[in-house]
Amino acid sequence: MGTINQNSLLRFTTAGSVDDGKSTLIGRLLYDSKSIFEDQLEAVESSSRKKGLENVDLSLLTDGLRAEREQGITIDVAYRYFATPRRKFIIADTPGHVQYTRNMVTGASTADLALILIDARHGLVEQTHRHSFIASLLGIKHLVVCVNKMDLVDFNEDAYHTITSAYRNFSSRLHIPDIKFIPMSALLGDNVVEASANMPWYEGGTLLSHLEEVHVGSDRNLQDCRFPIQYVIRPQTDEARDFRGYAGRVASGVFKVGDEVVALPSGMHSSVKEIFVGSDPVERAFPPQSVTITLESDIDLSRGDMLVRENNQPQSLQEIDAQLCWMGEEGLNAGVRYIVRHGTTEVKSMIREVLYKVDINTLHRNEDDKQIGMNDIARVRLRTASPLLTDDYRRNRTTGSFILIDPGTNLTVAAGFIS
Repeated sequence: MGTINQNSLLRFTTAGSVDDGKSTLIGRLLYDSKSIFEDQLEAVESSSRKKGLENVDLSLLTDGLRAEREQGITIDVAYRYFATPRRKFIIADTPGHVQYTRNMVTGASTADLALILIDARHGLVEQTHRHSFIASLLGIKHLVVCVNKMDLVDFNEDAYHTITSAYRNFSSRLHIPDIKFIPMSALLGDNVVEASANMPWYEGGTLLSHLEEVHVGSDRNLQDCRFPIQYVIRPQTDEARDFRGYAGRVASGVFKVGDEVVALPSGMHSSVKEIFVGSDPVERAFPPQSVTITLESDIDLSRGDMLVRENNQPQSLQEIDAQLCWMGEEGLNAGVRYIVRHGTTEVKSMIREVLYKVDINTLHRNEDDKQIGMNDIARVRLRTASPLLTDDYRRNRTTGSFILIDPGTNLTVAAGFIS
């Protein structure tokens, strides 16, 4: 098999406050990079005319729900796909309203990079802090701060530097190693795909050039081998009477034919006999490939078990400290029982204690106010009915995260990040 290309696809998400221009920015990216079909453009032009607009409203390219089009806001997570000769992209356009923060968490959970939009007229606002903190919490290593609507401040350099200085001061407490600032006008296209003639004082590249060049291959964890088993394949046909394969998605690390592995939680040893992508045999598997692995030994494995390496194993924890982004309409109540869905495993759990709530604006810990409602972020201690095979979230975003489910409604009430 050839070299592992972790850089050919970039997943990125947009975030910011309401009316900062997220959907317009994505529309401009798609429009100026020639990544929309004629019928899509015609539909948007028609909608723009009906709204009495002189120019094409590019935000309509991403605002797909009728309620969004009527209100002029983004509610759901709108995914868009486009490509340039240098790279393929998946965009998650996420909501700006505070009540839809849970949608932003969903859209950002698989992103390599986040765009944080700031209105040049208003500077940093609460949603800037909230979305930046969530990006940090989700382990996103690359962030682009798009100081948008520069046309409304006459492309003033001082206005731009005032915002970047304030953001640097705030972000010094976040865990995001790569932050880039770009002044732009999504409406007019300045510094989105084409360099701006209106801001000669800015010598950095455009947004698209940065998205094409940013290196994310080293962000993947290729050291810690983790293969949570999703399904055991036993065809029992005449051609494959004795076939036993373990299907799942590689969470991290690289598995190769011949590798010695350990099955958890049993601790039984074996080695990799074959690896299949679909029906095609391959020599190795890496994240986030979905594969089927067969073993040299006939050992008993089932959904929720995990294949790892002997000298590199996850923690087995039953009492867990984690950061929670609360998504439920009902507030968090310590002592209430929930279902933890962790990878391919589901176990009963109970939140034993709220340790503190995070103040989104200052990032300080509030140990006095432990009333956790929708969109609050808190650190909690929970106990599960049986142990989970976990890693620190900053090391492994798959085995280090979970969701909480209300067993009565079967609805997700929180996203959790183990550390």
